[in-house]
Amino acid sequence: MGKRRTRWPVATYSRVVPGASGRVLVVDDNKVIRQLIRVNLELEGIEVVTAADGVECLEVVDQVRPDLVTLDVVMPRLDGLRTAGRLRADPRTRDIPLVVVSACTQYEVESGLDVGVDAFLAKPFEPQELVRIVRELIADPLGQRGHGDTEPAAGHAGG
Repeated sequence: MGKRRTRWPVATYSRVVPGASGRVLVVDDNKVIRQLIRVNLELEGIEVVTAADGVECLEVVDQVRPDLVTLDVVMPRLDGLRTAGRLRADPRTRDIPLVVVSACTQYEVESGLDVGVDAFLAKPFEPQELVRIVRELIADPLGQRGHGDTEPAAGHAGG
């Protein structure tokens, strides 16, 4: 076997980016999607840690202390919306901006808004849109919440 270079569970990825402008925890059961999001954010100087599902996210979120969490909806063990609900219910993680990156149905968007998701990005997504949403929410983490505005921070089709 090779050397283990990380203290997180095996499926979790973490790399310190010199001069990073924020840290994002990317949660998706699809390794290719995790890597796609990671590469696009690291190119923008954002440090990325990954988790394979909601259970792993909840296990590492306190150690990682991310500035933002991206969540897929459909994942084994604990799906993205239930993970978002648990993050919002915990005083230590309730203010972390949450972005759902998934092929969401209207029901999932409404459920996500109910549990406090800040933005939605539909798969397949444009990397520039991902970076824009992440930068916006890291720069102003409470900007989308607490103003009585339930409009998601993501762009809309045709808009």
